[in-house]
Amino acid sequence: MAATPADVKEYPNSYVFVIDMPGLKSGDIGERKREEEKDQGAKYVRMERRIGKFMRKFVLPENADTNKIAAVCQDGVLTVTVEKLPPPEPKKPRTIEVKIA
Repeated sequence: MAATPADVKEYPNSYVFVIDMPGLKSGDIGERKREEEKDQGAKYVRMERRIGKFMRKFVLPENADTNKIAAVCQDGVLTVTVEKLPPPEPKKPRTIEVKIA
């Protein structure tokens, strides 16, 4: 199984994964497709185009919001945007009473 090239960009509010998917339509991505039926009686004299499965896995940072993921495939490029979780609230200082004996 081949791994297709990808770029990963970090923006202030999101991560963006840009992956080359030449020759695929958005309906072909994320599904298992049956192999195309072979032409009856035809055989390859020359085969230069790559045929096969592609898979890429990415480990997302802890601040990635996995409930806010969007994907768009256009002109053979898959763009996946993962929004970031808001930063945690800073802890407020605690006041402790000091008793003088």
